[in-house]
Parts: sequence; structure tokens; C-alpha cells
Amino acid sequence: MRVRRLPGVAALLTAGAVVVAGCGTQHMERSARTPLPPVPPPAAAQQGPAAPQAATPEAAVTAPRKTLRLGAKGKAVTWMQKRLTELGYRPGKADGQYGGTTLAAVWAFQKVNGIKPTSTIAKRTWEALEAPRAPKVLVPDGRATRAEVNLTKQIMVLYVRGQVKLITHISSGSGIPYCETTTWQGKEQRFCGSARTPTGNYRTTWRVSGWHKSYLGELYNPIFFNGGIAFHGALSVPLYPASHGCVRMPMNVAEELPGLLGKGVPVHVRGAYKRA
Repeated sequence: MRVRRLPGVAALLTAGAVVVAGCGTQHMERSARTPLPPVPPPAAAQQGPAAPQAATPEAAVTAPRKTLRLGAKGKAVTWMQKRLTELGYRPGKADGQYGGTTLAAVWAFQKVNGIKPTSTIAKRTWEALEAPRAPKVLVPDGRATRAEVNLTKQIMVLYVRGQVKLITHISSGSGIPYCETTTWQGKEQRFCGSARTPTGNYRTTWRVSGWHKSYLGELYNPIFFNGGIAFHGALSVPLYPASHGCVRMPMNVAEELPGLLGKGVPVHVRGAYKRA
């Protein structure tokens, strides 16, 4: 596996950053109404309610309430990182440094809690960290272990045995038709597609460890679930749909996801992104 130096925050997560790292949608799509074949869970423990079980009421949480901006350092940042991790988000190490990895987790948290995504941590975000909302369940009757992709909010939620295991910011298909010419399999070829991430019910299939070269770019740790459409890490995961159809996610999430999301796990894609 190749090791690449990640770019700075400005190149990684700014709303204007776009790289060709998505995938096309020329492959067969499954309708949202097409029933999935019954696949028994790997173990009895996987059975159970689809939605998260009621959590035990936690003790009152008091946030630092110190205004933080990207690049901030200190105890307030560490507190925020630990709190986000407790809630299922992935801000990276609790190192007290507010960088790009933590920013992606902040965006996911803000979207779940009805806050317009911003890099500034102020009153509304602190209040939400004290009393957070759970992500909206898209498929109440779904299997206890499943992935839900919310195209409207641009987040993905992974449930494992009925519990929220991971919540992440994503960037799905842009919806802008494309035609691109590239050298593929030794010759110059032209590829066209709709750049959509189709809604529907799917299952995870094949995967690749490390960087995988596709005809439209490179995907990190891709996990495919609808033909050539996959979850994958990308160096750019902006605040709007920007891929050719795949579901981009932060690199640190793509590092962890293969160990949590097995083969044959249901993936439900719902919603539609509305551009301002």
C-alpha cells in the first residue's frame, strides 16, 4: 500500500476543494422498491431491533463553552474531541489540535443536530454537545447491523447490533453529468455518466485494501455496494456532493470502516441533496 502525505486543511476539506476520486454510475442499479434476498445474520446476536436501543440516561455534561476556530489548540479542543468520540463521531486523536480530521467530525455532528456546518465552535454547537440528538433512523425496520446513507444531510450512519457505531460526514454524487477521457487498460478511452448516487437498498460486496485505481481516479479502501459505487476515503470531502457517484468519506474513517463493515451488510441510501 502506498503511503501518501495528506494535504493541509485548506486543500482537504474546504467547500471549494474537488478531486477526481469518485466513480461512475453506468453499472446496474437496484430500485429502492426491489426486495433484497433474505440473508441470515452471521450470528444470533445480530438479531434484534433495528433502531438503537434506549440508552441509560447519562450524567449532566458541561461543555467548556469557549469559542473555537480551526487551528485552535488546548483543553477545550481535547474535551470536544473526546465528546465527539463518545457520541460515535470520528474526530481523530484527542490531541487538543483542531485540524481537518476533527473538522469533518464537527460537520457531521452539526448536521445531525440541525446546525449549519461551520468550523467555528460556538454556543449552539456547545449546547448540542451537552444534549445531543441521535441521527434520524432512515429504515426503522432494517436489520440490526446496517449502513444508512442520508443524501439530504450528507452523512452516513453505521449501526452494529442495533447500536450507532459510527457517524461520518460524506460527499456523494454531484448529479452533474460528465464525460471524461482517460487512459484505461492501456488505451485512451472516454467515459460518461450521471454522477448520481442512486437511492435504494443494496449490500456490501467486494473491497480493496489501500489505494484502488478506477477509470475515474483513485479510491482509498473502497467497499463496493452497488455495482461500481463504493464507500471510500478521499483527500477532498467537501460540504456538497462532488463525486462521480461514490460515497466519499474522510481518510481516517476509511481506515476504520473495513474492520466494522463486513460483506453482505445492508446499505440503505435515502434522500436527495438540495443545493442552496
